[in-house]
Amino acid sequence: MTTLAERTTSTVSAGADLHLSGISKRFASFSAVEDLELLVPSGTFFALLGPSGCGKSTTLRMIAGLEAPSEGSISIGGQDVTALPSHRRPVNTVFQSYALFPHMSVLENVAFGLKRKKDKQAMDKAKAGLELVELSHLANRKPAQLSGGQQQRVALARALVNRPQVLLLDEPLGALDMKLRRQMQLELKKIQTEVGLTFIHVTHDQEEAMTMADVVAVMNGGRIEQMGPPRELYELPRTAFVANFLGKSNLMRGTVTGESEGMLSVNVASHTILLPVNRAVQTSGEVVLGVRPEKITIDRVAVAGANQLTGTVIDVSFTGTTTEYLVEVEQVGLIGTFSQNRGQQPAQEGDTVFLAWDAEHSFGLAGDESVNAGVES
Repeated sequence: MTTLAERTTSTVSAGADLHLSGISKRFASFSAVEDLELLVPSGTFFALLGPSGCGKSTTLRMIAGLEAPSEGSISIGGQDVTALPSHRRPVNTVFQSYALFPHMSVLENVAFGLKRKKDKQAMDKAKAGLELVELSHLANRKPAQLSGGQQQRVALARALVNRPQVLLLDEPLGALDMKLRRQMQLELKKIQTEVGLTFIHVTHDQEEAMTMADVVAVMNGGRIEQMGPPRELYELPRTAFVANFLGKSNLMRGTVTGESEGMLSVNVASHTILLPVNRAVQTSGEVVLGVRPEKITIDRVAVAGANQLTGTVIDVSFTGTTTEYLVEVEQVGLIGTFSQNRGQQPAQEGDTVFLAWDAEHSFGLAGDESVNAGVES
């Protein structure tokens, strides 16, 4: 029995490296992308993540050839494609809207691009493309007879059969409901892994990027703030924007008072908090110290041998699997944490509590960072 990858060898080509060198894009006085350097290795599932207006969609459009960069160059598989029109680039794009032809069957939609190229094997390749996305049984239906997830897979098959070296995904799951979106995240990752193409996925959804991508680049103001594997970005953010945009973080200001055995001592509102030197962007003076909410325990009694703050519970929110707490800490502000619901009730509104976490879970940012950077309003 042949594998999915073997069945589709003649349908799609291998992926290729994508290299953006010094890319900038300006519209009159507005700079959408600034001096972007990016190398995406062949076969990588790469996500450009960021809020609206950060430059991620403009970057994708420049790769596709739908926008010309103001400066810099774009190469795919070692070939400079900066001056090539979109139809001559080895890329295809899947948009959020899918853009399927309503009067054509599913099979005809998938074969459309191949027929325009006068490919004599257009229908055979289209059938193989539908097999790839497991929709062969719906080949004769019209797009209106399909669910949103099925339409998304048809659009994906249509892009893949054109043998791109790089597949561009522009918020492709944005129109789907949450349950279907999560299902399609797994489907897309499976297809990318088996076919081996280079995927460039633009999204503002943090969970989507972290679920699917091998590498995530967090964009802000036309620049890449931080890039790396999802776990690395989440566990060790290097800017307040990344810490706040990629999940939630508790950020607090402090002053470094000493260093011993690989740990910095940081004075936070008269509490000594330990911070590993190798998890700190800055190791002296004023710093911003951070910890993720799920790393913190909450209790009515103090915990020995851990970083610790004390405060008053001002809000308790039951969410089903967890209970979330907001704690007002004097001279620090609000600290958020949550506990898994296993029948316990560690605190109630109005209680004085102790918040504790292991020093290894602290991370340190530069002292001039805004603690509210990246916080969604």
